[in-house]
Amino acid sequence: MILVNVCRQILRGVFIASLVSSTALPALAADNLTIFDWSGYEDPAFHPAYTAKHGSEPDFSFFGDEEEAFQKLRSGFKADLAHPCSQSVAKWREAGLIEPLDTSKLTYWNDTDPGIVAMKGLMTTPDGKAWLLPFEWGNTVLTYRTDTVKPEEISSLKAFADPKFKDRVSIGDNVDDAYALASLAIGLKDWTTMTDEQFKQASDFLREVHKNVRLYWTDNTDLSQAIASGEVDLAWAWNETATTLQADRVPAAIKKDTVEGLSTWVCGYVRLKGAAAPEDQQYDFLNSITDPAITSYMVESWGYGHANARGMAQVDPKILADKGYADVSKFLDNTLFQSPMPMELRQKMIAEFEKIKAGY
Repeated sequence: MILVNVCRQILRGVFIASLVSSTALPALAADNLTIFDWSGYEDPAFHPAYTAKHGSEPDFSFFGDEEEAFQKLRSGFKADLAHPCSQSVAKWREAGLIEPLDTSKLTYWNDTDPGIVAMKGLMTTPDGKAWLLPFEWGNTVLTYRTDTVKPEEISSLKAFADPKFKDRVSIGDNVDDAYALASLAIGLKDWTTMTDEQFKQASDFLREVHKNVRLYWTDNTDLSQAIASGEVDLAWAWNETATTLQADRVPAAIKKDTVEGLSTWVCGYVRLKGAAAPEDQQYDFLNSITDPAITSYMVESWGYGHANARGMAQVDPKILADKGYADVSKFLDNTLFQSPMPMELRQKMIAEFEKIKAGY
């Protein structure tokens, strides 16, 4: 991972310099913006316009998964902006943790991909209030070492439970991704309709997978290092993992064409209640991360789609095809979209997943 980290630092420096070299940096802001985020998203290349305007980076605090973030916010943790994903937005909203967005202050709101805009209950509620500014979208997908795993061995997601992969598997320490895998494995594409019997089937599948798990990963760095070292051969991972491994010349690939398919999600930023940073700084950051100028970097270096459709249209078609975004209209084909689910069901998943990881 040393090489890919160095390459990323070089790319970031060149990329940021090209965007801000003609902009004079002002004095440091008195009240710095604080963002509650996934590890890695502090990457300066995601928000160069913000840095150019304010003369400093925002402060970042990190969470491992959205349930951890939710509980921490409910217990009183303070930040200005946060980065939840599609399955959590409704829960955060209903818990009173976030406040509406003023779309008149969002420069690129109307450039959001139409497919994302159409997702019910994601960006807005029926009363017309806006809650989530989409940022990135992608998959949780079967990822493997091409030198130790044959494509025919992983034609099905049931491979995660195959004894031949004992101690060679990794899935995320993330209830949403885990049950997305399990739901797909039992043939369910819409987890909002999951019955008690299907919940049992999905949980039983995860118990079988647990027998093979070498590592429950919490961030891409840990997982990438485990795959690069040969500790893990088969993973349920985000697009970023294969992208960073390939950049470091590790023989790894993703397999989107398993029989059962893959999982798809959209993540974005919300304004937290009780935010202390000036409102203009919050919107400057939101406008920076949705600027089409960063789209190519996100797609090429991270392997994710950018929510700005105008930006995606400007990316080199060859790069889009290589990363799987050549036909965005078909992106949701054969996928389970991680949409908001009934609260009772999600609480059952959280409780059961903890038992499964503990070996029960």
